[in-house]
Amino acid sequence: MSNTDKDKEFYEMADAFIALANKQSKNTDPGKVSATFLYAAARFNTFIFASGSDSANDFASNKENSFDYFMAEYKKMLEEHFADYKENFDKYIVNKK
Repeated sequence: MSNTDKDKEFYEMADAFIALANKQSKNTDPGKVSATFLYAAARFNTFIFASGSDSANDFASNKENSFDYFMAEYKKMLEEHFADYKENFDKYIVNKK
């Protein structure tokens, strides 16, 4: 699989998660949907990290490195999207006047 195919797959998966969140936001407070999205990501990321560990001690001893990695990645992604929305605010957000 080429890097282009991997990037396409990455964005298609992200779009599928976003589509589900948008669907859920129609019947539920978007803040609650956001919180559950973050909860699910934290739960899944912990599972991925744990399943790559050799033992419970190995898992626990690498907690700080894991937290640093996931928080840095989330911050980088959030900064990227914040900059995008700042640049394209009027295009992405319909004024509610």
